[in-house]
Amino acid sequence: MSDLADAEQQVSDDDWAAAMSEQTTADDALAALDAEAAPVAQPANIFQQFGDAANKTEGLRDFEMILDIPVQLTVELGRTKISIRNLLQLGHGSVVELDGMAGEPMDVLVNGTLIAQGEVVVVNEKFGIRLTDIITPAERMKKLKR
Repeated sequence: MSDLADAEQQVSDDDWAAAMSEQTTADDALAALDAEAAPVAQPANIFQQFGDAANKTEGLRDFEMILDIPVQLTVELGRTKISIRNLLQLGHGSVVELDGMAGEPMDVLVNGTLIAQGEVVVVNEKFGIRLTDIITPAERMKKLKR
């Protein structure tokens, strides 16, 4: 049984790797088109560099300390409000209408904060999400001010 599960996991991992390589190839093609279309703006050197190489490696070690902290990742298909009466009437096979439209991007939240939007992908009968838009910190701040 364990060998079968390992084989299924390997097939699944290979399928996901293939899907990810397709995305990388598509992203590279888009980047090449963008590079031909307009010159790339160089970042302004507005921040003073502090410390030497030893301090930089120490900073990387500090950053690595937080990499294993778990966060709650939620992919939201849609929402709705229903009364408790209607909630209690739900049973096997019930359909609940959501406010999201078919084909709309789905929201990706980390610890309840919107960080991206994406589209559903199915690989080897498992659902995933391909990120199509990353929300910048500036955009998140604008949404807080509303």
